[in-house]
Amino acid sequence: MGLARVHSRAAVGVEAPQVGVEVHLGGGLPQFNLVGLPEAAVKESRDRVRAAVVNSGFEWPQRRTTVSLAPADLPKDGGRFDLPIALGILAASGQLSARQLDAHEFLGELSLAGELRKVAGCLPAVLRARQAGRCLVLPDDNGPEAGLVRGTDCRLGKTLADVCAALNGRMELARPEPVAPSGGESMPDLSEVRGQLRARRALEVAAAGGHNLLFLGPPGTGKTMLASRLPGILPEMSDEEALEAAAVMSVAGKPLDPARWRLRPFRAPHHTASAVALVGGGSKPRPGEISLAHRGVLFLDELPEFSRKVLEVLREPLESGRIVISRAALQAEFPASFQLVAAMNPCPCGYQGDPSDRCRCTPDQIHRYRTRLSGPLLDRIDLQVEVPRQQIRDHESGEASADVRQRVLAARAIQDERSGCANARLDNHGIARHCRLDDRDEKLLEKACERLKLSARAHHRILKVARTIADLEGAGNIGSAHLTEALGYRQADRIPGQTPTAGIRQKWAS
Repeated sequence: MGLARVHSRAAVGVEAPQVGVEVHLGGGLPQFNLVGLPEAAVKESRDRVRAAVVNSGFEWPQRRTTVSLAPADLPKDGGRFDLPIALGILAASGQLSARQLDAHEFLGELSLAGELRKVAGCLPAVLRARQAGRCLVLPDDNGPEAGLVRGTDCRLGKTLADVCAALNGRMELARPEPVAPSGGESMPDLSEVRGQLRARRALEVAAAGGHNLLFLGPPGTGKTMLASRLPGILPEMSDEEALEAAAVMSVAGKPLDPARWRLRPFRAPHHTASAVALVGGGSKPRPGEISLAHRGVLFLDELPEFSRKVLEVLREPLESGRIVISRAALQAEFPASFQLVAAMNPCPCGYQGDPSDRCRCTPDQIHRYRTRLSGPLLDRIDLQVEVPRQQIRDHESGEASADVRQRVLAARAIQDERSGCANARLDNHGIARHCRLDDRDEKLLEKACERLKLSARAHHRILKVARTIADLEGAGNIGSAHLTEALGYRQADRIPGQTPTAGIRQKWAS
């Protein structure tokens, strides 16, 4: 009787828990039993593995074969366990040396001819294998993903026979090629936006502090154009952030472009997207758009056209930076630390307040349109800026993204040194410590919150925006001008018909 144990890893969210593949060959009639809560694709591995073993020149043991996937209470799915099951059978039957198995982990689906096929979600397994100090053997097609992780010991195999030959010491498997950092990628530039100085300024403030942003204005004023240029002025992702974003893409089965893996993602789902498409879900939980936008930008155009139930599911991830999807069999957690940028029209037809005077919407229609956005959701959007129609011929192109990005980088450096995070991520203790106001400005803010009926959350977000504006100017303390500008960015909180909040100090200072 023979016994062998092979290390592998499952996929649960963006985690890769270890799975022990135990193979036992016993007496009795030839039979194959697979236990350990396998799903359909895992159960079918019996036929794939048997054909792959035979077609790779090995002998299939004519004995009672029991394969256990431990832990037994963790659901297993996919074809990723084909390779470790095959190696366990060969080691238990004495056709493969078992000396090297404990120092390795294996992932890979097998074809009937014994070739290794790519598996989805291998990047989390690469990261966990590095922590465990084991060498991870993967299909050759997973090489580009494995090459993203520095300091890991990975090997790439093309066939089952190659992996067995390497374990027996007859050959050496190739290592993945390291992926060079991206550079010189062309992105939409802010210099293409003409006019809209206030909206451009709000975009710069949002980038400098990581704040959520809402553009309000009639059609064709450049709201989408401005939003698409936000990634071009954001700081480049660190290696850790880039790996987090790449791991989500890997789990989702999305193709990874190694040349662009350090660029921040920009996701723009259509307004017909369901709640599951936005936050993730399914019988086997998969990441949604908010997780695919992790460490990047989620752009929601025509915001009120989204279902209200869909929008409400954004509230918790906007605060926590993660989403937990619970199912009867398991619970999966996905990262969702994204920067929300949204755009909307002021009314159903889109032309309320436009100089063309084309709007014929009734007050009731406008009220119903705007109340599709709940107060708690608007509370979580730090900057709410009007983008009015203007004569393009009267305006020249503005600054290039590279110039704006330099100021953003300088402000982010101040924030990292002061608190270790962007201002939008400051907690209550950080706000109390770094966002102090003098008595006069404190009274101004209290009057503004009372008049606009703002919540304590909105109060804190105004302080964080003011802190970012001060950082852009290199100021140590928040001044009156910084607070006044921050208050002016709460335009969606105004009662329809009021004048814009520019000049807010003169109206509320008394």
